[in-house]
Amino acid sequence: MEDIMIVLVVLLPIIGFILGYFLKIKALHKKAHEIVKEAETEAEVTKKEKILQAKEKFLQLKEKHENAINEKNNIILNAENKLKQSENNLNIRRDEFKSKLKDFEITKQENNAIRINLTAQLEVVEKKTDELEKIHKKHIEKLENIAGISAADAKEEIVKSLKAEAKTEAMSHINDIIEEAKITANKEAKKIIVRTIQRIGTESAIENAVTVFHIENDDMKGRIIGREGRNIRALEASTGIEIIVDDTPESIVLSSFDPIRREVARLALHQLVTDGRIHPARIEEVVSRTKEQLEEEILETGKKTAIDLGIHGLHREILRLVGKMRYRSSYGQNLLQHSRETAKLCAVMASELGLNPKIAKRAGLLHDIGKVPDEEIDIPHAIYGMKLAERFKEKPEICNAIGAHHDEVEMTSLISPIVQVCDAISGARPGARREVAESYIKRIKKLENIAAEEEGVVKTYAIQAGRELRVIVGSNKVSDKDIEKISFNIAKRIEEEMTYPGQVKITVIREIRAVNYAK
Repeated sequence: MEDIMIVLVVLLPIIGFILGYFLKIKALHKKAHEIVKEAETEAEVTKKEKILQAKEKFLQLKEKHENAINEKNNIILNAENKLKQSENNLNIRRDEFKSKLKDFEITKQENNAIRINLTAQLEVVEKKTDELEKIHKKHIEKLENIAGISAADAKEEIVKSLKAEAKTEAMSHINDIIEEAKITANKEAKKIIVRTIQRIGTESAIENAVTVFHIENDDMKGRIIGREGRNIRALEASTGIEIIVDDTPESIVLSSFDPIRREVARLALHQLVTDGRIHPARIEEVVSRTKEQLEEEILETGKKTAIDLGIHGLHREILRLVGKMRYRSSYGQNLLQHSRETAKLCAVMASELGLNPKIAKRAGLLHDIGKVPDEEIDIPHAIYGMKLAERFKEKPEICNAIGAHHDEVEMTSLISPIVQVCDAISGARPGARREVAESYIKRIKKLENIAAEEEGVVKTYAIQAGRELRVIVGSNKVSDKDIEKISFNIAKRIEEEMTYPGQVKITVIREIRAVNYAK
Protein backbone atom coordinates (compact mmCIF):
# COMPACT_ATOMS: atom_id res chain seq x y z
CA MET A 1 0.00 0.00 0.00
CA GLU A 2 2.88 2.35 0.77
CA ASP A 3 4.29 1.71 -2.69
CA ILE A 4 0.89 2.48 -4.20
CA MET A 5 0.64 5.73 -2.29
CA ILE A 6 4.16 6.69 -3.41
CA VAL A 7 3.24 5.93 -7.01
CA LEU A 8 0.04 8.01 -6.71
CA VAL A 9 1.96 10.92 -5.17
CA VAL A 10 4.50 10.77 -7.97
CA LEU A 11 1.92 10.35 -10.74
CA LEU A 12 -0.59 13.04 -9.71
CA PRO A 13 1.64 16.02 -10.68
CA ILE A 14 2.60 14.27 -13.86
CA ILE A 15 -1.04 13.55 -14.78
CA GLY A 16 -1.94 17.17 -13.95
CA PHE A 17 0.85 18.36 -16.22
CA ILE A 18 -0.34 16.02 -18.98
CA LEU A 19 -3.96 17.18 -18.67
CA GLY A 20 -2.92 20.83 -18.69
CA TYR A 21 -0.83 20.25 -21.75
CA PHE A 22 -3.72 18.33 -23.36
CA LEU A 23 -6.07 21.29 -22.72
CA LYS A 24 -3.53 23.67 -24.28
CA ILE A 25 -3.27 21.44 -27.31
CA LYS A 26 -7.08 21.28 -27.50
CA ALA A 27 -7.32 25.09 -27.28
CA LEU A 28 -4.75 25.35 -30.06
CA HIS A 29 -6.82 22.94 -32.15
CA LYS A 30 -9.94 24.96 -31.48
CA LYS A 31 -8.22 28.20 -32.40
CA ALA A 32 -6.76 26.62 -35.53
CA HIS A 33 -10.22 25.34 -36.47
CA GLU A 34 -11.75 28.83 -36.03
CA ILE A 35 -9.00 30.36 -38.16
CA VAL A 36 -9.67 27.77 -40.86
CA LYS A 37 -13.40 28.59 -40.75
CA GLU A 38 -12.71 32.32 -41.10
CA ALA A 39 -10.38 31.62 -43.99
CA GLU A 40 -13.01 29.47 -45.67
CA THR A 41 -15.71 32.16 -45.18
CA GLU A 42 -13.55 34.95 -46.61
CA ALA A 43 -12.42 32.79 -49.53
CA GLU A 44 -15.93 31.63 -50.56
CA VAL A 45 -16.06 34.25 -53.28
CA THR A 46 -12.77 33.06 -54.74
CA LYS A 47 -12.30 30.11 -56.99
CA LYS A 48 -12.85 26.74 -55.37
CA GLU A 49 -9.67 25.22 -56.74
CA LYS A 50 -7.38 27.74 -55.03
CA ILE A 51 -9.32 27.49 -51.76
CA LEU A 52 -9.01 23.72 -51.89
CA GLN A 53 -5.26 23.97 -52.48
CA ALA A 54 -4.80 26.19 -49.45
CA LYS A 55 -7.10 23.99 -47.43
CA GLU A 56 -5.26 20.84 -48.48
CA LYS A 57 -1.94 22.27 -47.35
CA PHE A 58 -3.42 23.27 -44.05
CA LEU A 59 -5.14 19.93 -43.63
CA GLN A 60 -1.87 18.09 -44.34
CA LEU A 61 -0.12 20.02 -41.56
CA LYS A 62 -3.10 19.56 -39.30
CA GLU A 63 -3.28 15.85 -40.07
CA LYS A 64 0.39 15.32 -39.21
CA HIS A 65 0.01 17.23 -36.01
CA GLU A 66 -3.21 15.42 -35.06
CA ASN A 67 -1.71 12.03 -35.83
CA ALA A 68 1.15 12.69 -33.44
CA ILE A 69 -1.21 13.94 -30.74
CA ASN A 70 -3.67 11.08 -31.29
CA GLU A 71 -0.91 8.56 -30.80
CA LYS A 72 0.08 10.18 -27.54
CA ASN A 73 -3.54 10.49 -26.42
CA ASN A 74 -4.14 6.84 -27.11
CA ILE A 75 -1.22 5.93 -24.91
CA ILE A 76 -2.53 8.16 -22.10
CA LEU A 77 -6.04 6.73 -22.39
CA ASN A 78 -4.70 3.18 -22.31
CA ALA A 79 -2.70 4.02 -19.24
CA GLU A 80 -5.70 5.59 -17.49
CA ASN A 81 -7.90 2.60 -18.29
CA LYS A 82 -5.32 0.25 -16.92
CA LEU A 83 -5.06 2.32 -13.74
CA LYS A 84 -8.81 2.06 -13.23
CA GLN A 85 -9.01 -1.60 -14.12
CA SER A 86 -6.37 -2.86 -11.76
CA GLU A 87 -4.32 -1.22 -9.05
CA ASN A 88 -1.95 -4.17 -9.11
CA ASN A 89 -0.56 -3.15 -12.54
CA LEU A 90 0.53 0.28 -11.25
CA ASN A 91 3.89 -0.99 -10.05
CA ILE A 92 4.56 -2.68 -13.38
CA ARG A 93 3.50 0.37 -15.47
CA ARG A 94 5.29 2.97 -13.35
CA ASP A 95 8.59 2.61 -15.22
CA GLU A 96 6.82 2.67 -18.60
CA PHE A 97 5.07 5.97 -17.77
CA LYS A 98 8.31 7.57 -16.73
CA SER A 99 9.96 6.65 -19.99
CA LYS A 100 7.02 7.77 -22.12
CA LEU A 101 6.46 11.08 -20.34
CA LYS A 102 9.67 12.37 -21.87
CA ASP A 103 8.11 12.01 -25.33
CA PHE A 104 5.23 14.33 -24.40
CA GLU A 105 7.39 17.36 -23.64
CA ILE A 106 6.92 20.01 -26.31
CA THR A 107 9.03 23.09 -26.12
CA LYS A 108 7.96 26.69 -26.70
CA GLN A 109 9.87 26.66 -29.97
CA GLU A 110 7.51 24.02 -31.40
CA ASN A 111 4.45 26.06 -30.36
CA ASN A 112 5.89 29.18 -31.99
CA ALA A 113 6.56 27.20 -35.14
CA ILE A 114 2.89 26.16 -35.32
CA ARG A 115 1.69 29.78 -34.89
CA ILE A 116 4.08 30.99 -37.57
CA ASN A 117 2.78 28.35 -39.99
CA LEU A 118 -0.88 29.34 -39.35
CA THR A 119 -0.11 33.06 -39.86
CA ALA A 120 1.66 32.29 -43.12
CA GLN A 121 -1.35 30.31 -44.33
CA LEU A 122 -3.74 33.21 -43.54
CA GLU A 123 -1.55 35.68 -45.42
CA VAL A 124 -1.56 33.37 -48.45
CA VAL A 125 -5.35 33.15 -48.37
CA GLU A 126 -5.75 36.95 -48.13
CA LYS A 127 -3.41 37.49 -51.07
CA LYS A 128 -5.33 34.99 -53.18
CA THR A 129 -8.63 36.66 -52.23
CA ASP A 130 -7.34 40.05 -53.43
CA GLU A 131 -6.13 38.48 -56.67
CA LEU A 132 -9.53 36.90 -57.31
CA GLU A 133 -11.33 40.21 -56.71
CA LYS A 134 -9.11 41.90 -59.28
CA ILE A 135 -9.76 39.10 -61.77
CA HIS A 136 -13.54 39.39 -61.13
CA LYS A 137 -13.47 43.15 -61.85
CA LYS A 138 -11.54 42.55 -65.07
CA HIS A 139 -14.11 39.98 -66.21
CA ILE A 140 -16.96 42.45 -65.55
CA GLU A 141 -15.20 45.17 -67.55
CA LYS A 142 -14.66 42.76 -70.45
CA LEU A 143 -18.35 41.74 -70.39
CA GLU A 144 -19.44 45.41 -70.43
CA ASN A 145 -17.15 46.12 -73.42
CA ILE A 146 -18.47 43.09 -75.31
CA ALA A 147 -22.16 43.85 -74.56
CA GLY A 148 -21.82 47.58 -75.15
CA ILE A 149 -23.86 48.36 -72.01
CA SER A 150 -22.92 49.03 -68.41
CA ALA A 151 -23.74 46.65 -65.59
CA ALA A 152 -26.17 49.20 -64.06
CA ASP A 153 -28.04 49.64 -67.39
CA ALA A 154 -28.20 45.89 -67.90
CA LYS A 155 -29.59 45.50 -64.40
CA GLU A 156 -32.23 48.17 -65.08
CA GLU A 157 -33.32 46.44 -68.31
CA ILE A 158 -33.64 43.13 -66.50
CA VAL A 159 -35.68 44.76 -63.71
CA LYS A 160 -38.06 46.33 -66.27
CA SER A 161 -38.66 43.04 -68.05
CA LEU A 162 -39.15 41.25 -64.73
CA LYS A 163 -41.66 43.89 -63.59
CA ALA A 164 -43.77 43.40 -66.73
CA GLU A 165 -43.75 39.64 -66.29
CA ALA A 166 -44.45 39.97 -62.57
CA LYS A 167 -47.50 42.19 -63.18
CA THR A 168 -49.01 39.67 -65.58
CA GLU A 169 -48.30 36.77 -63.26
CA ALA A 170 -49.55 38.77 -60.27
CA MET A 171 -52.94 39.35 -61.91
CA SER A 172 -53.36 35.65 -62.60
CA HIS A 173 -52.22 34.82 -59.06
CA ILE A 174 -54.64 37.40 -57.60
CA ASN A 175 -57.55 35.88 -59.51
CA ASP A 176 -56.50 32.36 -58.48
CA ILE A 177 -56.26 33.43 -54.83
CA ILE A 178 -59.63 35.21 -54.98
CA GLU A 179 -61.30 32.18 -56.57
CA GLU A 180 -59.70 29.83 -54.07
CA ALA A 181 -60.76 32.06 -51.19
CA LYS A 182 -64.31 32.21 -52.56
CA ILE A 183 -64.47 28.42 -52.87
CA THR A 184 -63.20 27.81 -49.34
CA ALA A 185 -64.62 30.80 -47.47
CA ASN A 186 -67.98 30.90 -49.23
CA LYS A 187 -68.84 27.37 -48.16
CA GLU A 188 -69.09 28.28 -44.49
CA ALA A 189 -70.55 31.71 -45.25
CA LYS A 190 -73.27 30.17 -47.42
CA LYS A 191 -74.08 27.62 -44.74
CA ILE A 192 -74.48 30.34 -42.11
CA ILE A 193 -76.52 32.64 -44.36
CA VAL A 194 -78.80 29.88 -45.71
CA ARG A 195 -79.32 28.45 -42.23
CA THR A 196 -80.11 31.94 -40.94
CA ILE A 197 -82.56 32.77 -43.73
CA GLN A 198 -84.31 29.41 -43.34
CA ARG A 199 -84.84 30.05 -39.64
CA ILE A 200 -86.17 33.60 -40.15
CA GLY A 201 -89.11 34.23 -42.44
CA THR A 202 -91.34 37.29 -42.53
CA GLU A 203 -93.93 38.52 -44.96
CA SER A 204 -93.28 41.63 -47.03
CA ALA A 205 -95.81 44.48 -46.89
CA ILE A 206 -95.98 46.97 -49.74
CA GLU A 207 -96.83 50.53 -48.75
CA ASN A 208 -97.96 53.15 -51.29
CA ALA A 209 -98.35 56.89 -51.12
CA VAL A 210 -102.15 56.53 -50.94
CA THR A 211 -104.66 54.87 -48.63
CA VAL A 212 -108.10 53.83 -49.81
CA PHE A 213 -110.90 54.47 -47.27
CA HIS A 214 -114.01 52.37 -47.90
CA ILE A 215 -117.49 53.69 -47.12
CA GLU A 216 -120.86 51.94 -47.06
CA ASN A 217 -122.56 54.06 -49.72
CA ASP A 218 -121.87 57.03 -51.95
CA ASP A 219 -124.23 59.30 -49.95
CA MET A 220 -121.53 59.52 -47.30
CA LYS A 221 -119.23 61.26 -49.82
CA GLY A 222 -121.48 64.33 -49.81
CA ARG A 223 -121.46 64.49 -46.00
CA ILE A 224 -117.67 64.19 -45.95
CA ILE A 225 -117.37 67.00 -48.51
CA GLY A 226 -119.85 69.18 -46.62
CA ARG A 227 -121.60 72.38 -47.62
CA GLU A 228 -119.37 74.23 -50.13
CA GLY A 229 -116.61 71.74 -49.27
CA ARG A 230 -116.02 73.02 -45.73
CA ASN A 231 -115.78 69.55 -44.16
CA ILE A 232 -113.21 68.23 -46.60
CA ARG A 233 -111.16 71.44 -46.31
CA ALA A 234 -111.20 71.13 -42.50
CA LEU A 235 -110.08 67.51 -42.78
CA GLU A 236 -107.24 68.38 -45.15
CA ALA A 237 -106.13 71.31 -42.96
CA SER A 238 -106.18 69.25 -39.75
CA THR A 239 -104.45 66.15 -41.12
CA GLY A 240 -102.14 67.73 -43.73
CA ILE A 241 -103.14 65.29 -46.47
CA GLU A 242 -105.04 65.46 -49.74
CA ILE A 243 -108.48 63.78 -49.88
CA ILE A 244 -109.56 62.67 -53.36
CA VAL A 245 -113.28 62.08 -53.85
CA ASP A 246 -114.04 60.84 -57.38
CA ASP A 247 -116.45 58.53 -59.14
CA THR A 248 -114.90 55.38 -57.67
CA PRO A 249 -117.79 53.61 -55.95
CA GLU A 250 -117.78 53.30 -52.14
CA SER A 251 -114.22 54.56 -51.66
CA ILE A 252 -112.25 57.72 -50.91
CA VAL A 253 -108.52 58.10 -51.59
CA LEU A 254 -106.25 59.63 -48.93
CA SER A 255 -103.03 60.86 -50.53
CA SER A 256 -99.82 61.85 -48.70
CA PHE A 257 -96.14 60.88 -48.62
CA ASP A 258 -96.31 60.85 -44.81
CA PRO A 259 -97.80 57.48 -43.78
CA ILE A 260 -98.52 58.67 -40.22
CA ARG A 261 -100.65 61.53 -41.50
CA ARG A 262 -102.55 59.11 -43.74
CA GLU A 263 -103.15 56.82 -40.76
CA VAL A 264 -104.42 59.74 -38.65
CA ALA A 265 -106.80 60.74 -41.45
CA ARG A 266 -108.03 57.15 -41.90
CA LEU A 267 -108.72 56.66 -38.18
CA ALA A 268 -110.38 60.07 -37.86
CA LEU A 269 -112.59 59.46 -40.90
CA HIS A 270 -113.58 56.05 -39.55
CA GLN A 271 -114.62 57.60 -36.22
CA LEU A 272 -116.48 60.47 -37.91
CA VAL A 273 -118.35 58.16 -40.29
CA THR A 274 -119.25 55.77 -37.46
CA ASP A 275 -120.44 58.61 -35.21
CA GLY A 276 -122.28 60.39 -38.04
CA ARG A 277 -121.55 63.90 -36.75
CA ILE A 278 -119.35 65.55 -39.40
CA HIS A 279 -118.67 69.30 -39.15
CA PRO A 280 -115.44 71.39 -38.90
CA ALA A 281 -115.39 71.70 -35.08
CA ARG A 282 -116.03 67.99 -34.63
CA ILE A 283 -113.39 67.18 -37.26
CA GLU A 284 -110.70 69.19 -35.42
CA GLU A 285 -111.61 67.53 -32.11
CA VAL A 286 -111.54 63.99 -33.56
CA VAL A 287 -108.27 64.58 -35.45
CA SER A 288 -106.60 65.96 -32.33
CA ARG A 289 -107.75 63.01 -30.22
CA THR A 290 -106.74 60.56 -32.96
CA LYS A 291 -103.21 61.99 -33.07
CA GLU A 292 -102.84 61.43 -29.32
CA GLN A 293 -104.19 57.90 -29.60
CA LEU A 294 -101.86 57.15 -32.52
CA GLU A 295 -98.85 58.42 -30.53
CA GLU A 296 -99.80 56.03 -27.71
CA GLU A 297 -100.29 53.24 -30.23
CA ILE A 298 -96.88 53.96 -31.77
CA LEU A 299 -95.22 53.74 -28.34
CA GLU A 300 -97.11 50.50 -27.57
CA THR A 301 -95.97 49.08 -30.92
CA GLY A 302 -92.36 49.89 -30.04
CA LYS A 303 -92.72 48.26 -26.61
CA LYS A 304 -94.41 45.18 -28.06
CA THR A 305 -91.68 44.84 -30.70
CA ALA A 306 -88.96 45.05 -28.05
CA ILE A 307 -90.73 42.46 -25.87
CA ASP A 308 -91.27 40.10 -28.82
CA LEU A 309 -87.56 40.26 -29.67
CA GLY A 310 -86.44 39.99 -26.03
CA ILE A 311 -84.73 43.41 -26.05
CA HIS A 312 -84.81 45.29 -22.75
CA GLY A 313 -83.72 48.67 -21.43
CA LEU A 314 -84.50 50.76 -24.53
CA HIS A 315 -85.12 54.47 -23.95
CA ARG A 316 -88.74 55.60 -24.28
CA GLU A 317 -87.87 57.86 -27.23
CA ILE A 318 -86.15 55.01 -29.06
CA LEU A 319 -89.21 52.80 -28.46
CA ARG A 320 -91.35 55.55 -30.02
CA LEU A 321 -89.06 55.67 -33.09
CA VAL A 322 -89.27 51.88 -33.41
CA GLY A 323 -93.07 52.15 -33.33
CA LYS A 324 -92.98 54.86 -36.04
CA MET A 325 -91.18 52.41 -38.32
CA ARG A 326 -94.48 50.55 -38.71
CA TYR A 327 -95.75 53.43 -40.85
CA ARG A 328 -92.59 53.81 -42.97
CA SER A 329 -91.64 51.79 -46.04
CA SER A 330 -88.45 51.45 -48.08
CA TYR A 331 -88.75 50.33 -51.71
CA GLY A 332 -92.16 48.90 -50.79
CA GLN A 333 -90.82 46.95 -47.79
CA ASN A 334 -92.30 47.81 -44.41
CA LEU A 335 -89.50 49.31 -42.29
CA LEU A 336 -90.57 47.73 -39.00
CA GLN A 337 -90.86 44.26 -40.55
CA HIS A 338 -87.47 44.78 -42.19
CA SER A 339 -85.90 45.85 -38.88
CA ARG A 340 -87.43 42.90 -37.00
CA GLU A 341 -86.21 40.53 -39.68
CA THR A 342 -82.73 42.09 -39.61
CA ALA A 343 -82.62 41.79 -35.82
CA LYS A 344 -83.48 38.09 -35.93
CA LEU A 345 -80.97 37.47 -38.71
CA CYS A 346 -78.28 39.28 -36.71
CA ALA A 347 -78.97 37.22 -33.60
CA VAL A 348 -78.76 33.91 -35.47
CA MET A 349 -75.62 34.88 -37.37
CA ALA A 350 -73.90 36.20 -34.23
CA SER A 351 -74.67 32.91 -32.47
CA GLU A 352 -73.21 30.96 -35.39
CA LEU A 353 -70.03 33.07 -35.18
CA GLY A 354 -69.71 32.84 -31.38
CA LEU A 355 -70.59 36.51 -30.70
CA ASN A 356 -73.14 38.09 -28.35
CA PRO A 357 -76.58 37.56 -30.00
CA LYS A 358 -78.36 40.08 -27.73
CA ILE A 359 -76.13 42.98 -28.78
CA ALA A 360 -76.40 41.93 -32.45
CA LYS A 361 -80.22 41.73 -32.22
CA ARG A 362 -80.39 45.16 -30.57
CA ALA A 363 -78.18 46.71 -33.27
CA GLY A 364 -80.21 45.04 -36.01
CA LEU A 365 -83.50 46.43 -34.69
CA LEU A 366 -82.13 49.99 -34.34
CA HIS A 367 -80.04 50.18 -37.53
CA ASP A 368 -82.70 52.19 -39.44
CA ILE A 369 -84.07 54.48 -36.70
CA GLY A 370 -82.55 57.40 -38.63
CA LYS A 371 -85.22 56.91 -41.31
CA VAL A 372 -88.07 58.08 -39.01
CA PRO A 373 -86.86 61.49 -37.76
CA ASP A 374 -89.14 63.97 -36.04
CA GLU A 375 -87.51 66.81 -37.98
CA GLU A 376 -86.05 67.51 -41.39
CA ILE A 377 -82.46 66.24 -41.62
CA ASP A 378 -79.74 66.86 -44.20
CA ILE A 379 -77.40 64.03 -43.23
CA PRO A 380 -77.53 60.30 -44.12
CA HIS A 381 -80.00 58.29 -42.07
CA ALA A 382 -77.22 55.98 -40.78
CA ILE A 383 -75.27 58.92 -39.30
CA TYR A 384 -78.44 60.44 -37.83
CA GLY A 385 -79.42 57.07 -36.32
CA MET A 386 -75.94 56.71 -34.79
CA LYS A 387 -76.24 60.15 -33.20
CA LEU A 388 -79.67 59.27 -31.79
CA ALA A 389 -78.28 56.05 -30.29
CA GLU A 390 -75.36 57.96 -28.75
CA ARG A 391 -77.76 60.55 -27.31
CA PHE A 392 -79.78 57.81 -25.58
CA LYS A 393 -76.68 56.07 -24.15
CA GLU A 394 -76.55 52.96 -26.32
CA LYS A 395 -73.33 50.91 -26.28
CA PRO A 396 -70.48 52.06 -28.58
CA GLU A 397 -70.55 48.86 -30.68
CA ILE A 398 -74.30 49.33 -31.31
CA CYS A 399 -73.81 52.98 -32.28
CA ASN A 400 -70.99 52.02 -34.63
CA ALA A 401 -73.08 49.26 -36.23
CA ILE A 402 -75.90 51.76 -36.91
CA GLY A 403 -73.55 54.34 -38.41
CA ALA A 404 -71.47 51.88 -40.42
CA HIS A 405 -74.16 49.73 -42.05
CA HIS A 406 -73.88 51.86 -45.22
CA ASP A 407 -70.10 52.48 -44.81
CA GLU A 408 -70.51 56.14 -43.80
CA VAL A 409 -68.19 55.52 -40.83
CA GLU A 410 -65.44 52.98 -40.25
CA MET A 411 -66.40 49.68 -38.62
CA THR A 412 -64.84 49.15 -35.19
CA SER A 413 -66.48 45.91 -34.01
CA LEU A 414 -67.53 42.54 -35.46
CA ILE A 415 -71.21 43.40 -34.88
CA SER A 416 -71.04 46.12 -37.57
CA PRO A 417 -70.40 43.83 -40.59
CA ILE A 418 -73.02 41.38 -39.30
CA VAL A 419 -75.65 44.16 -39.24
CA GLN A 420 -74.59 45.30 -42.71
CA VAL A 421 -74.82 41.78 -44.14
CA CYS A 422 -78.18 41.02 -42.50
CA ASP A 423 -79.60 44.36 -43.71
CA ALA A 424 -78.56 43.38 -47.25
CA ILE A 425 -80.03 39.87 -46.86
CA SER A 426 -83.38 41.22 -45.68
CA GLY A 427 -83.54 43.82 -48.43
CA ALA A 428 -82.17 41.70 -51.29
CA ARG A 429 -84.11 38.48 -50.84
CA PRO A 430 -86.68 37.81 -53.61
CA GLY A 431 -89.97 39.64 -53.13
CA ALA A 432 -88.77 41.84 -50.29
CA ARG A 433 -88.57 45.10 -52.23
CA ARG A 434 -89.78 46.69 -55.39
CA GLU A 435 -87.61 49.13 -57.31
CA VAL A 436 -88.78 52.32 -58.97
CA ALA A 437 -88.32 52.12 -62.74
CA GLU A 438 -86.39 55.39 -62.91
CA SER A 439 -83.81 54.40 -60.27
CA TYR A 440 -83.56 50.93 -61.84
CA ILE A 441 -82.69 52.44 -65.25
CA LYS A 442 -80.13 54.76 -63.64
CA ARG A 443 -78.45 51.84 -61.91
CA ILE A 444 -78.30 49.80 -65.13
CA LYS A 445 -76.84 52.76 -67.06
CA LYS A 446 -74.24 53.43 -64.39
CA LEU A 447 -73.14 49.80 -64.51
CA GLU A 448 -72.68 49.98 -68.28
CA ASN A 449 -70.90 53.37 -68.11
CA ILE A 450 -68.38 52.15 -65.52
CA ALA A 451 -67.44 49.23 -67.77
CA ALA A 452 -67.36 51.42 -70.92
CA GLU A 453 -64.73 53.70 -69.35
CA GLU A 454 -62.13 50.89 -69.32
CA GLU A 455 -59.60 51.03 -72.15
CA GLY A 456 -60.30 48.63 -75.02
CA VAL A 457 -64.02 48.09 -74.20
CA VAL A 458 -66.28 48.12 -77.29
CA LYS A 459 -69.75 47.32 -75.91
CA THR A 460 -71.36 46.69 -72.50
CA TYR A 461 -74.64 44.96 -71.62
CA ALA A 462 -76.25 44.81 -68.17
CA ILE A 463 -78.45 41.71 -68.00
CA GLN A 464 -80.50 39.77 -65.43
CA ALA A 465 -81.82 42.97 -63.82
CA GLY A 466 -78.31 44.26 -63.24
CA ARG A 467 -77.03 41.05 -61.63
CA GLU A 468 -74.64 40.38 -64.51
CA LEU A 469 -72.54 42.65 -66.71
CA ARG A 470 -71.29 41.47 -70.11
CA VAL A 471 -68.30 43.42 -71.45
CA ILE A 472 -67.07 42.97 -75.03
CA VAL A 473 -63.51 44.15 -75.76
CA GLY A 474 -61.70 44.66 -79.05
CA SER A 475 -59.40 41.80 -79.96
CA ASN A 476 -56.95 44.21 -81.61
CA LYS A 477 -56.76 46.42 -78.51
CA VAL A 478 -56.80 43.93 -75.62
CA SER A 479 -54.82 40.71 -75.17
CA ASP A 480 -56.02 37.55 -73.44
CA LYS A 481 -53.91 38.42 -70.40
CA ASP A 482 -55.47 41.91 -70.11
CA ILE A 483 -59.09 40.71 -69.83
CA GLU A 484 -58.43 39.41 -66.31
CA LYS A 485 -57.19 42.84 -65.29
CA ILE A 486 -60.19 44.59 -66.92
CA SER A 487 -62.75 42.40 -65.14
CA PHE A 488 -60.92 42.90 -61.84
CA ASN A 489 -60.84 46.71 -62.26
CA ILE A 490 -64.55 46.89 -63.20
CA ALA A 491 -65.52 44.80 -60.16
CA LYS A 492 -63.49 47.07 -57.86
CA ARG A 493 -65.05 50.24 -59.27
CA ILE A 494 -68.60 48.85 -58.95
CA GLU A 495 -67.90 47.94 -55.29
CA GLU A 496 -66.55 51.43 -54.55
CA GLU A 497 -68.99 53.60 -56.52
CA MET A 498 -72.36 51.81 -56.42
CA THR A 499 -74.87 50.50 -53.90
CA TYR A 500 -76.67 47.32 -54.95
CA PRO A 501 -78.23 44.24 -53.35
CA GLY A 502 -76.47 40.89 -53.68
CA GLN A 503 -73.60 40.65 -56.15
CA VAL A 504 -72.83 41.58 -59.76
CA LYS A 505 -71.10 39.11 -62.07
CA ILE A 506 -68.68 40.69 -64.60
CA THR A 507 -67.96 38.67 -67.76
CA VAL A 508 -65.35 40.06 -70.18
CA ILE A 509 -65.51 38.60 -73.73
CA ARG A 510 -62.73 38.78 -76.30
CA GLU A 511 -63.15 37.02 -79.63
CA ILE A 512 -61.45 37.04 -83.03
CA ARG A 513 -63.60 36.79 -86.17
CA ALA A 514 -62.37 36.08 -89.67
CA VAL A 515 -64.81 37.07 -92.45
CA ASN A 516 -64.31 36.42 -96.19
CA TYR A 517 -66.61 36.56 -99.19
CA ALA A 518 -66.63 34.13 -102.11
CA LYS A 519 -67.48 35.98 -105.35
